[in-house]
Amino acid sequence: MKETISRMKRLGIVMLFAVASLALPVQGQGAKLQLNNLEKLSHKASEVVDVTLDGPMLQFASKFLDDKDEDEVKAKALLKGLEGVYVKSFEFDKDDEYSAEDVEAIRAQLNGPGWSKMVEARSKRSHEIDEVFVMKAGDKIGGIAVLVADARELTVVNIVGTIDPNQIRELADHFEPNHEQSKHKKDKEHKGEKD
Repeated sequence: MKETISRMKRLGIVMLFAVASLALPVQGQGAKLQLNNLEKLSHKASEVVDVTLDGPMLQFASKFLDDKDEDEVKAKALLKGLEGVYVKSFEFDKDDEYSAEDVEAIRAQLNGPGWSKMVEARSKRSHEIDEVFVMKAGDKIGGIAVLVADARELTVVNIVGTIDPNQIRELADHFEPNHEQSKHKKDKEHKGEKD
């Protein structure tokens, strides 16, 4: 489980920086992937993560964020434009418990109109493939999809809705290791203090 969380964090950081590098505002239409074909893998998997947060649930969750906390205000602004966040993640005890067809059913959607691959990372050692896709709608982006596949894991993350890359960049800064220490150090430097 720790490895899955570590992989998801690593992939999340890749995704955040990939999206943050875009200078375009984002708007979602038709970016929701059909992931129902993956349901059959649940009985084979030793660990399953299934997240479905649609627009109303995201807006409801944002009401619990503190308007006085700068980071939570930024998170709330980011959530405001989202229509949904969907995650399907399966970990298996044995290799090859899912088929190439399972992955290709997702890739076929991501090869459709509007989607573009932004990031691809392959490891021959672990046989892992990490891919990040964005859905384009003219000069805007309407969704993000992350696909992670290796011999014992299959994970799909699908984010649908309006996402401002600048907001993601700001939030990503707060998730970097030692953020509080570096923030404290910058504040001290700004004030002319020494450690």
